[in-house]
Amino acid sequence: MDERELRNIVDAVVKNIGVSPRNITLECAQKLSAAIRKKAKEMGVNAVVAISNRAAQPPILVECMDDSYIASYDVAVQKAFTVVSLKMSTSDLKPLAQPGGSLYGIQFTNSGKIVIFGGGEPLCDKAGNIVGGLGVSGGSEEQDTALAKYGKQIFENGKYAE
Repeated sequence: MDERELRNIVDAVVKNIGVSPRNITLECAQKLSAAIRKKAKEMGVNAVVAISNRAAQPPILVECMDDSYIASYDVAVQKAFTVVSLKMSTSDLKPLAQPGGSLYGIQFTNSGKIVIFGGGEPLCDKAGNIVGGLGVSGGSEEQDTALAKYGKQIFENGKYAE
C-alpha cells in the first residue's frame, strides 16, 4: 500500500466519523481578519481579532488595531478558544452560563479561559464541522458580537474559505 492509498483510507474514515480533517489556514485567517478590521474601522471600533484553528490553541492569528485596549488581546484569544472548545458562539453560551442556567459557573473552568459574553463565533466548513474559532474584542458587547457574526457570515459564504 502506497502513501496515496493510505491517505485516501484515512480521509474516508475521518469523513465517516464526522470529524473535519481541515483547519482554517493562516492565509484565510489573514483575509478574514482584514475584512473584520475594515468593518470595525467603519463602526469606529479599535478591535482585536483572534482566530484559532480547530484545536483552539495557540491562536493562528491575533491582530490588534491601533489604539485597541490592552485587555482586549486576552479577551479575543479566549473567545476564539471558547467557541472551539464548546462548539457554540459566546452569545449562545451567555444565557446558559447565567445563574440558574445549565452551564452556570463554566467561566471558572479551563483555567478561566471561558468567555460568557458575545464576540466569539465558531467557523465551520460546508459540512458543519468546526475548522476554527473567531474572537473579537474592543467595542461594546453588541459591537463585538456584530463583528464576530459578520466574520462568520463572510467565512461561511465562502468568500475566504478554501
